[in-house]
Amino acid sequence: MIGTQELVIVLVIALILFGPSRLPELGNSVGKAIKSFKEGMDEVTQEPKKEEKKDATEISAKVEDSEKK
Repeated sequence: MIGTQELVIVLVIALILFGPSRLPELGNSVGKAIKSFKEGMDEVTQEPKKEEKKDATEISAKVEDSEKK
């Protein structure tokens, strides 16, 4: 985990490299990238759950069909 000192050092380096005028747009870009990454991770973790639910529904339908016969 990043501590307070490390965060301050990173911010100072970013300020030196990019200047105060570009920091807001840089922060915005980083925020969008993090949001996109999280959405992608959520999609990856939700896909197997959707498949499991679909498989369970198909199995239930087959069991019901076999019970009717």
